[in-house]
Amino acid sequence: MSERTLRRYHAAVWDEPIVLELGREGRRGMLLPAPEAEVRATAGSVEALIPQGARRQRPPELPQLSEFEVQRHYLHLSQETLGMMGISLFGTCTMKYNPRLNELVTARPWLAELHPGQDEETLQGVLEIVHSLSEILCELSGMSQFVFQPGGGADAAYTQACITRAYHEHRGELAQRDEIITTIQAHPCNAATAAAAGFKVVTLPLEEDGYPSVAALEAAVSERTAALMVNNPDDMGIYNPNIRRWVEIVHAAGGLAFYDHANFNGVMSRLRARELGFDACMFMLHKTFGAPKGGGGPAVGAYGCSEELVPFLPRPLVRRDGDRYTIEHEGPLSIGRVREFWGNVPQVVKAYSWARALGAEGIRRAADLSVLANNYMEERLLAIRGVSKSFPELTAPRLEMTRYSLAGMTEETGVTVLDVQNRMVDYGIDAFWLSHEPWIVPEPFTPEAGELWSKEDIDYWIDVLAAVVQEAYERPEVVRSAPHNQAIHKVDGSGADDPERWATTWRAYQRKQNLAVA
Repeated sequence: MSERTLRRYHAAVWDEPIVLELGREGRRGMLLPAPEAEVRATAGSVEALIPQGARRQRPPELPQLSEFEVQRHYLHLSQETLGMMGISLFGTCTMKYNPRLNELVTARPWLAELHPGQDEETLQGVLEIVHSLSEILCELSGMSQFVFQPGGGADAAYTQACITRAYHEHRGELAQRDEIITTIQAHPCNAATAAAAGFKVVTLPLEEDGYPSVAALEAAVSERTAALMVNNPDDMGIYNPNIRRWVEIVHAAGGLAFYDHANFNGVMSRLRARELGFDACMFMLHKTFGAPKGGGGPAVGAYGCSEELVPFLPRPLVRRDGDRYTIEHEGPLSIGRVREFWGNVPQVVKAYSWARALGAEGIRRAADLSVLANNYMEERLLAIRGVSKSFPELTAPRLEMTRYSLAGMTEETGVTVLDVQNRMVDYGIDAFWLSHEPWIVPEPFTPEAGELWSKEDIDYWIDVLAAVVQEAYERPEVVRSAPHNQAIHKVDGSGADDPERWATTWRAYQRKQNLAVA
């Protein structure tokens, strides 16, 4: 541990009620005037425009507050936010700074007030951006076409599963090809979306090199194989050097190969999925390409494929015709839409801005910094008592992130990785990422610096971890009972799986707490 002094920190604490518990009868943020007689005469009664079956039987149960009370309530909530306010080395999700300029640009009326149903001639600017980002991603991947409809990585994986189904159905082989192969260390969305699309899932275990062997893949592949869905490097930072051979094996059996590029940050500009033989891939605009991520939205899973699979892509597609852009609404083999219209276009604009700002040289430097930072962190983290890394016998440098384990500390102190996670936020460090389930590595944590964080930030993050681990050995109860300096203290999660106790709506909460329901 360095001699760095840890900063004093305490989060804002407002003990803020939920908004439905605030307000008083009759309070209003705005009073709208009654419509003029001429308007009423032209438009008629508002009630008459609403079908009888769609009318409320009683007014909605909404809180009644002034504008100032609403503003203050949400300001307090923002000050109590626990995430992305400190140093967030959030692995597998590649948290990056989202330039404020991009937020301002996408909020301007010339984008925010566009409607995708407008005439094409009035959409030429935004269509050019959508088409141009597709070309940039094609250059990075070697694919022929990208679409931005999928609302995240899992949506893009599901798009692949649906295209796999349509592709084999078109060839008359769908009844035969009912299996998709993945690995235990691939992102769970690959197996989940394959199953959701009606396929059986074959999961390969990891072996001594940190990835499944070629022999294991050969044993799994058969005439029933529809596709391979895999990410590489995986969340342990291990790159499978046999990946080109994997694709050849799957292709020889008649299957498709899909590259989940969630962990693209460390290999940007260093490899191209199509050159490795893959038929399709996805990029997370809300991870690698500098668009916002968090809170479940506003994600984009950019999906790209080879020319052979383009006919099956969701429509609409943006096409270039000379110096203008058109929208291809239909395709006879298309799987149809996986989301409304073109997808989340403001995020596409932000990703386009990020890519153009960095350029080819900047993207390569970002990848280099990501790998450098990751391996710098490894040297310091492994010096902390009780910390080990996945497959410790593998000495080759890891890419982008490494999965570590606090199992040694837990065995010696009884303090778990969840306790450490809770305690680190007491120092202004955002809660770190653990691992996708199942936990192959016991007591896991997966930090990722990317190209964003400075050496000082990385050092401070490691200093905090070292201090908390030291506390675990010397004062374990302080760590077990954390957090102490946050907006809320340790949450009792005992009722999290009890449907009689938790509630997702105000009405359900009132009912389950035996409160009067209006």
